[in-house]
Formats: sequence, C-alpha cells, structure tokens
Amino acid sequence: MKTTIVNKLSAIEQEYDLKILFSCESGSRGWQFPSMDSDFDVRFIYIKPLNHYLSILERTDHLSFPINDELDIYGWDLRKVLNLLRKSNTTPFEWLQSPVVYGEEAGFKSRLWHLCQGYFSQRTNAHHYLGIAKGAMDTIVNEDEIKIKKLFYVLRPLLAAKWCLEKNQIAPMEIGPLMDLLPDHLHTMVSELIVFKSTGKEGTMIKIPVLLKDYIDHEFINCTEAAKDLPKNQFDLAGLDDFFLKTINEYDYKRHKG
Repeated sequence: MKTTIVNKLSAIEQEYDLKILFSCESGSRGWQFPSMDSDFDVRFIYIKPLNHYLSILERTDHLSFPINDELDIYGWDLRKVLNLLRKSNTTPFEWLQSPVVYGEEAGFKSRLWHLCQGYFSQRTNAHHYLGIAKGAMDTIVNEDEIKIKKLFYVLRPLLAAKWCLEKNQIAPMEIGPLMDLLPDHLHTMVSELIVFKSTGKEGTMIKIPVLLKDYIDHEFINCTEAAKDLPKNQFDLAGLDDFFLKTINEYDYKRHKG
C-alpha cells in the first residue's frame, strides 16, 4: 500500500502544480491502534508556486479526494497549517509526530516542529481533546456498551488532555506514551484491548470493563474541571510569517533552478 500512496501523492503534485513538503499517516494507524478494516488516512502539507500567493483572488487552501474502501487522503496548504498553528490547533502537532511518514522535504518536519513549540496552548489543546472524548462518550449505550473504535476515541483524547494538563506540553500522537499515565492494571487492560481491536472490525461492540469505565468517568470530570479556568494565549504572527516566506522562497528558487 505504501507504494500506491507514494505514487498517488506524486501524481497529485504533477496534476495540481504543487510541492508536498510532508506526508504522513493519521487516524488509527498513526495512533497505533488499527483494526483489520481500518483505512489509510493519508495527510499532507503542500506549497504552491510563489505567484499563487500574490494574486488578489481567494485561493483554495486544501485538497480533498473521494474516499474509497482503503484510502482517505487530503492535504493542507502551508499557509492554512500556519494559520491553524497560530490558534494552537492540535492537527499539525499530531501530523508531525506520526510514526508513519510517506515523504518529506529535507529538514522541513524538524523546522516546523521546532516552530510548533512556541504555539502550544494548554487551554486550547485540553479543551479540544476533551471535546473529542465527550463526543465519543456520547455513543455509549446501555451505560457501558460502545464500539471498540469509539472506545479508543474516548481513551486517546482523554489521556492527551490529561497529558496537556499535567505536563503543560504538546501531547504525543501515539497512544503508547499516553498510556504511561494509566495505572498499571489499566495499562495492561488497554494493551489487551489494542490487541483485540487489531484482530477485529472497528464496529465491534464491547462492554467497557468496570474499572476502565470508572477511570474514564473520573478523569473526564477531573480534567474538565482542571481545564475550566486556564488562561487564554495570544500568539503573534512574526514567527509564522517568517517561516512561510522563507519556505515559499526556497521552494520557488529550487523550482526555477530545476
């Protein structure tokens, strides 16, 4: 599948006259708890030629493609990524930590990741993850039954929120490091659930073990309370504009030189 994905990304570059600076796997495969029927969630950051950004016209800042049974692919213009970074959006933070990278321009990921450190908002990130966890918790039926996929859409964001609140750092993308926040008995239980998920389908319904359900309920309340009065952050544009201008000029130089 990797070859198919790399070829697809190369074709997108040619068809849309752009340069993909970074591409990776998101979703359950990136989070490290896929099921047998999980699709491939391919995400990429791209840049267009310099003249594209000099027009007075509004230009699209993303590309999306029809989803098939195996492949879900879309990309964001670097300008969009940097605008979201100013809002401390978690998506760029996660993409750049993906354990599955399909391609990158030399040094781009490390430079952008370094920039990200100055745009982390504990409040924004914690509230974002708690919102995702709450949405998945709302799918619980009969008090303790949930699709296995949705259970991990509760666990990973809840642990990510807890990480942000306790460590005041960007949360890891993968569930492995996040699980270090769990008590030992729940760490073992969740590890077993990951193995179970990997051998079945995402829509499989399970009963949430009592101890895990109690932990989820307790931590959701604690994290929600802790996040309630966090200060708002204001981030400037200077670092983002500088990164953007350097990147588009570098790409445009290489494009014309090549």
